[in-house]
This record gives sequence, structure tokens and C-alpha cells, in this order.
Amino acid sequence: MSKPIVAIIGRPNVGKSTLFNAIAGEPISIVKDTPGVTRDRIYADCTWLNMNFTLIDTGGIEPDSSDIILSQMREQAEIAIETADVIVFITDVRQGLVDSDSKVCDMLRKSRKPVVLAVNKVDSMAKFGNDVYEFYNLGIGDPIPVSAASRLGIGDLLEAVAAHFKNVNTEDEEDDDRPRIAIVGKPNVGKSSIINRLTGQNRVIVSDIAGTTRDAIDTVVVNNKQEYVFIDTAGLRRKSKVKEDIERYSIIRTVTAVDRADVVILVIDANEGVTEQDAKIAGIAHDKGKGIIVAVNKWDLIEKDNKTIYEYTNDIKRILSFMPYAEFVFISALSGQRLQKLFEMIDIVRENQTLRIQTGVLNEIISEATVMQQPPSDKGKRLKIFYTTQVAVKPPTFVIFVNIKQLMHFSYQRYLENKIREAFGFKGTSIRFIIRERGEDAK
Repeated sequence: MSKPIVAIIGRPNVGKSTLFNAIAGEPISIVKDTPGVTRDRIYADCTWLNMNFTLIDTGGIEPDSSDIILSQMREQAEIAIETADVIVFITDVRQGLVDSDSKVCDMLRKSRKPVVLAVNKVDSMAKFGNDVYEFYNLGIGDPIPVSAASRLGIGDLLEAVAAHFKNVNTEDEEDDDRPRIAIVGKPNVGKSSIINRLTGQNRVIVSDIAGTTRDAIDTVVVNNKQEYVFIDTAGLRRKSKVKEDIERYSIIRTVTAVDRADVVILVIDANEGVTEQDAKIAGIAHDKGKGIIVAVNKWDLIEKDNKTIYEYTNDIKRILSFMPYAEFVFISALSGQRLQKLFEMIDIVRENQTLRIQTGVLNEIISEATVMQQPPSDKGKRLKIFYTTQVAVKPPTFVIFVNIKQLMHFSYQRYLENKIREAFGFKGTSIRFIIRERGEDAK
């Protein structure tokens, strides 16, 4: 099921990242007093009172001129408006209401998206309580006093945010059993061209300028009487006054698209090879346990001999070593080369994602593996594996019951994973392990 997206926007240095960390429950965003400090991780999956949502911190766009605050605010507001289901607009009680706050509120009002107004840095209601009332002038509802640094008022804020979740339409996709495929990658690697080639129509605007796709668009493609829903993740239009590259902000939409997908196709430009940005995007899909296919586009432009494809594959596998299970296909969206193979791979990966292994057969494999390589020991105590069972699919998840779970070393867990893959394949999908001691709940 697609989770609601909650975006935090606000001027530099009003406490966006501190609030983000307070809600996420861990220091994911780097927090400094310097306005416009950038971070790598700008999203987090959060839970509050059994409600799941994805939180996005839109901070960190730095205009070329440090005093053009409004251009920065407009950029943030646009991202939030396009992507989010609920917007948290954060202001600073100590700086008071400033003109750019009012201008952004006008934009948010036109968006017709639900906005929750948070007034930050209210460490003491006795001292700052009366100053909060000033923010009623924004005309976007009741200001909620919070202190992100002291974690005060967070519950009230989340209650106001969660009240809007009931209006977010997330149920339709749950009943839809069609394969959902997210095509992700940096701007201008050919994501839209792939979809246009598959559909035979120019559904998504395509240009050589990076980031010309504006919105995430769903496209239904029929192949062999099977419908596939392709989610094309968009870049952002490049702005002349924005110093930071738009690639970082394509991650915001990538998170949303990956959440909705069963299988993720990571598109890589054959001319550029795998970049750091590609690895980050792949990491998002890996963390969320999705099926992964790496599609190397523009392969027709590469000079090749009989070893090129193997060398290229090995290079990618080395950089994306955290997901050795990924499937590879070398394509050309322009000529249509090997695009048909994508459907075959999607079907294989989906089948592997939902594969269930009988408990008896699974335990035979684990038993053989422990005979071939003894489990690790520490201070005279050796790891014993009593029992293994599969508890979930998408991704396949196994619970291993042991005597002392601290003895399960990462390298031995990887060895067991390799043995399971040798026996059952699981190509294109990650495998999750939960280590439990006897008596602990399998869930």
C-alpha cells in the first residue's frame, strides 16, 4: 500500500532538520546552525500510533545569492506541493513572522493541499506562548507550538498531520494486483524514452535537457495480455538560480515511486557508468526490499568487443556490491534493443519475490549448509541453528531460531543466504533474515 507523504518546508535555519530528526526518532539529517546546510538522506519511513508515512525534509536548496530567500522557499514549496499529501510548514517563534513566510503561504493555499503550521523553538510556553498568536495572521489554521530540539509538542503536531491521512487515497493500489514497476535513475538517462518506446506513444515529454519530466506519471503497458503499470519518476526543471544540482531532489520522487512499486528498474547511462547518485537510488530500492533490475541504457552508443558486456557487468556489480542479486539488461531505448527482455525479467523477479519455500525443504538446505561449514563460536560457545521458517514474501523473509543470536555473524548469515539462493534462485530480489532465540515471537 502506498504510504502518505509528509513534507517539511520552511526558511533556512528554522529547525526543519531538527524537527525531521525528532519525528524520525534518529539523527538522519545533519543539523548545523549554518542556513542551507545540505544532507544526503532527506527521507525517512515513520510510524506514529500504528500509522505509517514517509517524511521528507525539503531543506538545503541554496540560491546563488544568500539573500534571495524567496527563490529558495518557492523551490521548496513547489517540491512539497507536487509530491506531498500533507505539508508541515515550519516557522520560528524567535524570528517572528517574516514577509517570505506570508508569500509561501499564498502558494500553499493555492495548492489546496492540507497544511499544518508548526511554530518552532517554543521551549517555554510561559516565555513564548503569546508570540505564537502572531502566526494566526498567516491564515492557514491554528499554529501548533513545538520545540524540535526539546521534543515538545511533537505529539500534537503529528495528531494534526495524521488527521489528514484519512483523505489520502491509498487503498486503490492494494486491490490492484497488476505488476507495478518504478523506472528510476538520474535525470536524462532515458527513463521517459523507455516508457515511450514500450507504449509506442509520446506520453512523457522527452528532451536532452536533464530534468524535463515534471511529474510522476503512471503508464499502463500491455504485453502478452498482461497489464504492467510503469511509474516514471520525474526530475525537476533546472533553475538558473539554484546552485545545487537537481539530481538530489529527484530522490524525493524516487522514494515515492519505489514505495508504490513491486519491481524497480534502475536505469544507468552506459556512457557515464554507475555514479554515486545511481548507488544512492539503488540503495533506496534495496532498503525497501524491492525487486531490482539494472537496465544499462544507450548501449548502442558504446564501442564493443566480445568482452565488453562482461567487463561492464562486473564493474556495476563491484560498485553495487550491496545487492549482488540484481538482474542486468543492456538496452537502447532509442532503437528498442532488448526492451522486450524487460518484461521477461519483470515476470521472473516478481515470481521470485513471491516465492514460498516449504519449511521441511528449507531446513534440509540449512542443515546441509551447517555440515559443510560449521557455525561460528565465541568463548567456547558455538552457534546452534534449531529451525528455519519463511514468514513473509515481497521480499522473502526467513526467521532462523538459534541458541544465542549474538553468535550469528554477518558473514555466516551471508553464507546461509548464498546457500538458499543456490537452491532456490531468488534472482532479482533481496532476502531478509530475522534471527530469534527459542521462546521469542517469530514475528
